[in-house]
Amino acid sequence: MTKQRSTFPLRALVTLALAWPLFTDLSPAVGSDAVAKIFEATGVRGGLVVHLGCSDGKLTAGLGASEQYLVQGLDVDAERVQRARDHVQSLGLYGRVSIDQFDGRRLPYVDNLVNLLVVEEAGEVPREELLRVLAPEGVLYVKSGGTWTKTVKPRPNEIDEWTHFLY
Repeated sequence: MTKQRSTFPLRALVTLALAWPLFTDLSPAVGSDAVAKIFEATGVRGGLVVHLGCSDGKLTAGLGASEQYLVQGLDVDAERVQRARDHVQSLGLYGRVSIDQFDGRRLPYVDNLVNLLVVEEAGEVPREELLRVLAPEGVLYVKSGGTWTKTVKPRPNEIDEWTHFLY
């Protein structure tokens, strides 16, 4: 006679894992309405997102709540950076979402890297610098006086739209 092991603990664990999203609604903490409006307005569906003027980190965390985005928040104020980091860590998002301090004038990225640049506080960063870091067809989304403005960086004429590597 063989003794059959109970699968209850395994079933309970799988059920809890599948139901976890129902119990962990991050939307109030990360401003899902604002985030949804940003992604809808910009049309960006993945990639590197930079949030300039990340303040308390709530919008930054919301931008990174989906795994299809890698998000970095930037701010010039050390206290706000720490507050934003604490918020992102409290949600368990740190890694996919990071926060850093910058000098307020030059963005810490190579040319043509960022897919979406969300700017709440541009400070002394010139528009040319904002456009420099955007990938071709990347989106600059700037808030000014409560209104958002969308700018899409054009694809240079010398770059075609072929989708296959080394065609």
